[in-house]
Amino acid sequence: MASKPLKASVLLFLKGMAMGAADIVPGVSGGTVAFITGIYEKLVDSIGAVGPQTIRVLLRQGPVAAWHSFNGNFLLLLFAGILTSVFTLSSLISGLLQQHPQLLWAFFFGLILASAVHIGRQIPRWGTATGVALVLGAGIAYGITTLSPQELPLTPLTLFLAGSIAICAMVLPGVSGSFILLLLGMYAHVIGAVKGLQFGNLALFSAGCILGLLLFTRLLSWLLHHYHALTLALLTGFMLGSLNKVWPWKQTLTTRVNSHGEQVPLDQANLWPQRYELLTGQDPQLVQSIALMLLAAALVLLLEWLARPKTGAGVNRS
Repeated sequence: MASKPLKASVLLFLKGMAMGAADIVPGVSGGTVAFITGIYEKLVDSIGAVGPQTIRVLLRQGPVAAWHSFNGNFLLLLFAGILTSVFTLSSLISGLLQQHPQLLWAFFFGLILASAVHIGRQIPRWGTATGVALVLGAGIAYGITTLSPQELPLTPLTLFLAGSIAICAMVLPGVSGSFILLLLGMYAHVIGAVKGLQFGNLALFSAGCILGLLLFTRLLSWLLHHYHALTLALLTGFMLGSLNKVWPWKQTLTTRVNSHGEQVPLDQANLWPQRYELLTGQDPQLVQSIALMLLAAALVLLLEWLARPKTGAGVNRS
């Protein structure tokens, strides 16, 4: 019997690693992976449970009760997986983005599209309200992907606000926190603070992240419990709208310098494969890209099957 909790813990850690791998790619959200692995609502509820009541439980019942009040073991294993992935896979995924961008984007395009279908299937009955929520979510996400990056001044307030806004993307499927930082013009500042061990700036950014995450997940948890179908429709729309960002065939219009001093794309325009080949002179790798899209869709189906509760009780169990 001891092997069953161990197996569940290892599986949860691996789900965290998958979320971290997705978060590394600008335009892809770990929230997408949380959804298709069946832990999204549990993740939102667990983070949202952290608050003033946690302090009350700590004072009245002790640290063990406080830890269990917000599902501490679940969050610890999940975030350990996320951090492990960020520190071990960053170079690999960055290299793939440099050397095989079309193939990597094609895989994530298929993953997000299949995930949107998966989430949409969780809605028992579609109607006018859910349809409007779907269109609204798609419009918001699409609009975000078309925004031009701004250059905010580096101040304690902008650093704090950047953290509080970007962290929300962690739990929003289809929206990337790193992409939000790029839009705000704060990506280079945050990376510079990490590389330069600027603890003051990192503390401000982290404080913004913590506050934004606690407030946003509390709101999202309330919406999921009170307007479940509408919220799922909105999140499905977010994922569909974000497909604009991960379209595999792009023409680079402007570039930026990343943390390694390399020129990487900033503003890009989506192209059809034939147009891409004509304008860039590069092989669109159409067959390989479609194959990877189908592989990603098959992976979503596999993860959906693995995450399906044996008792059929619900989709939010890990």
